[in-house]
Amino acid sequence: MPSPRSWPHSLRALNHRNFRLYFIGHAISTLGTWVQQVALAWMIYRLTGSAALLGLSTCLALLPQLFLGPIAGAFIDRHDKRRLLVYSQSLMAMQAAVLSALALSGSITPLAIIGMSALHGVLNAVDTPLRQSLLSQLVDSRDDMANALALNASLFTSARFIGPPLAGLLLEFAGEGFCFAVNSVSFLVLIAAMLLVDLKTVSRSIGNISTLFCEGLRYVTATESVRRMLSGVLLVNVTVASYVVLLPLFAGDVFSGDAGTLGWLWGAAGLGSLLASVTLAKNKDVAQLPRLISISTLFCALALLVFSSSRNLPLSLITMVFLGFGVTVNNVGTNILLQTDTPESLRGRVVSLYTATRFGFDALGGLAAGGLATFVGAPATMAFAGAILSIYVVRMISLGRW
Repeated sequence: MPSPRSWPHSLRALNHRNFRLYFIGHAISTLGTWVQQVALAWMIYRLTGSAALLGLSTCLALLPQLFLGPIAGAFIDRHDKRRLLVYSQSLMAMQAAVLSALALSGSITPLAIIGMSALHGVLNAVDTPLRQSLLSQLVDSRDDMANALALNASLFTSARFIGPPLAGLLLEFAGEGFCFAVNSVSFLVLIAAMLLVDLKTVSRSIGNISTLFCEGLRYVTATESVRRMLSGVLLVNVTVASYVVLLPLFAGDVFSGDAGTLGWLWGAAGLGSLLASVTLAKNKDVAQLPRLISISTLFCALALLVFSSSRNLPLSLITMVFLGFGVTVNNVGTNILLQTDTPESLRGRVVSLYTATRFGFDALGGLAAGGLATFVGAPATMAFAGAILSIYVVRMISLGRW
């Protein structure tokens, strides 16, 4: 590993030891999470072939963000974030281990899948805003925070690129249970990294959770730029969520493929996300982000429409690259803008409201897509989502906000 202060500008946050430790641990943990996500989606499709169950499991894994996330933010701002992260990662490791045991023993059922998805969602409702809000403590310079956020997102997007194809291979040769076991072990690396970091003591918010939650909500609702950014995140994620739920159906029914086909489709979206993260990491002017976010929303709308009508796998893979690029620039760019301007004392609450919007409406969009696809099919459902997002794009242009 390069010595301190030797990293290039686009990787400058890695000059900070604490962030390097986190970066390594989170990279492995996130890769394991993507392996589990693909394996779980394929197992549901293999066992039931149900689009509705795919939508329900995705919803339960994300929906707690909407209801528990904002409250979790107030809880996070009152406590030691590193210690909370160790606890949350330990519980998520146990959840993956139980899921693995059920799959390997052959006792997994649709009801068990729903229960384990709901448990994962509850744990993730705390873990996600916790990790995001901790980043500011892992870098010693505020000037490097935007780069840290972009690099953190690159872990997720790199895992989206590598994880699905890897999951496809593991599914073919070892099965779903092994994939879940891999995820369980991956959490241990981030736990070890958190035990090694040396963080400075920061002030914690004082007050009961209800008071702190209301304080954060007032800040968000009173700030027009924040309201506008969160509205964009809501519309993009509630529509783009359709692809996460519907990809197994496209892989199996539209392209007559298998788990490997699903892995490549998800991997293509991951490649687009990785390219978006690199673009954001190299960006030197935060003021350019609003324009990039607007362009990314247009990419998402067009990609949904093209993918829904395509029956050509290479074209669909290219389309997924654009979709992954668009949704990542939108989500990560918004996160960078929010955290750049948010006071440290409010960070956990503002980030939790952002993650609640992003993942909560992602969950609702996935649930709606799964239900609608049961009646009209996956292509028509994705086309409908693309049409809704296109209307939003046209409206924003007509109002002169782009």
